[in-house]
Amino acid sequence: MIGIDTNVLVRYIAQDDKSQSPRATAFIEKQCNAAAPGFVGLVVLAEVVWVSESLYGAARQEIADIVRRILSIKQLVVQDAETAWKALRLFESGKADFADCLVACSAFAAGCESVATFDKQAAQSGMTLLK
Repeated sequence: MIGIDTNVLVRYIAQDDKSQSPRATAFIEKQCNAAAPGFVGLVVLAEVVWVSESLYGAARQEIADIVRRILSIKQLVVQDAETAWKALRLFESGKADFADCLVACSAFAAGCESVATFDKQAAQSGMTLLK
C-alpha cells in the first residue's frame, strides 16, 4: 500500500492545477491498483472535506458526493471504510458536519457508549450534549 496525502487527493478530485492534477490522476489511476492500493486515512478524508468546504465552497450534497467517490474508487483503501460509510450516511441524514459524524461513528465503532460534546449541532449526530 502507498499512503496518500490530502493534497494529492484534492488535486485528483478538484482537477484544478495544471501541473499537479495530471500527476495525481496518473498516480491514483495507474500506480495504485489491487496489488498496491493507495491508502486514505480517516484524517485525510476529514481534511479533504474541510478543504472542499472552506477553500472550494462545496455544498453539503457536493461533500457527500466527494466522500462517496473516495470510498468507491477501486484503487483506494480507506481506513476503517465501514465507519466512513456510516459517517457518510449519518451526514446525509442529519445536520451535523462530516467531521462530527466521523467522530461519533469512530467512537461508537470503538465501543464507546456515548460521545460527550458542547456542540449542539454535533449532538444531532448521536453525541451527548453536556449541559
